[in-house]
Amino acid sequence: MSTPDLDSFKRAAALAAVDYVKDGMVVGLGTGSTAKHLVMALGEKVKTGLQIRGVCTSQDTAALAARYGVRLLDREPRWAIDVAIDGADQVDPLFNLIKGGGGALLKEKIVAASAKQFVVLIDHLKRVPVLGGTFPLPVEVVPFGWGSTARHIEELTQGRVVLRERNGAPFHTESGNLIVDVHLAKIDRPGELEIALNGIPGVVETGLFVGRTDVLIVGTPHGTETHTAKRT
Repeated sequence: MSTPDLDSFKRAAALAAVDYVKDGMVVGLGTGSTAKHLVMALGEKVKTGLQIRGVCTSQDTAALAARYGVRLLDREPRWAIDVAIDGADQVDPLFNLIKGGGGALLKEKIVAASAKQFVVLIDHLKRVPVLGGTFPLPVEVVPFGWGSTARHIEELTQGRVVLRERNGAPFHTESGNLIVDVHLAKIDRPGELEIALNGIPGVVETGLFVGRTDVLIVGTPHGTETHTAKRT
């Protein structure tokens, strides 16, 4: 399937998510190609009178939102976010996610955790029966002693840990940290793994988003599908 087809599915999901944004809301704005479509769609609504304030998960998203006239609250000491909307790299049947392919997982998780409702946008190819396999798990780590942290991650997961690079140099997040990508055949118990990884000294945050998704919007060749998470 060609990239333009997938991009149209992402755009359709983003347009459907606009319905979750109401006048006067504070909106968490994610990072990545799908979130980009959302910001542009919201920008068009702002032009016609929609009044919202945004909390952005990356500098790229903040720049795009500002360009489209969305007021930002990045420097607020404490947010009250009505809805956060973001993409994902993988989604399992329980709506658990792997995120962080774009390197913004720490800010994305902070915003998702601060929101009353978390809406996730994907194209249909991001749905998987089990997390892992075709997509590595990003883990953000502090630069100091990162090699030792990576060794502990390998020992815990029995996976292959690779330092993320960009243009031949280590990739640094906006918070100044590094990302290691953990290649695992499958993640059967994402909740347990998230807790265990966060217990390793040097780990800042993981790309596992467990039990956080409230609404999943999927762009497919047959239109968009909207699913609501079932809470036990």
